[in-house]
Amino acid sequence: MKQILSISCALALFSASSAYALTLESPQVTNDKTFSNQQIFDSWGCTGDNISPELKWSDVPKGTKSFAVTLYDPNAPTGSGWWHWVTINIPADATGLSLGAGALGGDKLPKGASMLRNDFGFMGYGGACPPPMAQPHNYEITVYALDVADLGVPVDASPALAGYYILQHDLAKAVLTAPTNTR
Repeated sequence: MKQILSISCALALFSASSAYALTLESPQVTNDKTFSNQQIFDSWGCTGDNISPELKWSDVPKGTKSFAVTLYDPNAPTGSGWWHWVTINIPADATGLSLGAGALGGDKLPKGASMLRNDFGFMGYGGACPPPMAQPHNYEITVYALDVADLGVPVDASPALAGYYILQHDLAKAVLTAPTNTR
């Protein structure tokens, strides 16, 4: 009887914790498929359109007060990866970002959202651009559901500092991974 009760309790906890499995989709990016030329950087020897993909999320956890979106390359030969895009303070009622939302100036972002400086050195989307002759890099687009409306990240914060703040307030996350070798 005790074993049945334990299994029932475990199943109930699993069901409660998985009630919100934040999902992320994009018409331009399919999980485990390479980026199109549209999402490739247009500098540093890469020739793409450097347009951030359209993103749509759903199954948002209760208590979500904002979202953050990042594009990160853990395979960059830096010892700490490479941050291509960091967008924070996306309002809780947003269900995604439009195609090109990562353009300089942030005019296509939802009201209140802002971008931080990426590792290329500017505030905006910097597409995939692995070094010449590199093995495919696994670019991770992640949406985070957060428990605060404003992360309080300084405007001149590094992406790593933003990541620290994001992980302190993370309710759920969803990831699309695009392995890319553009050269």
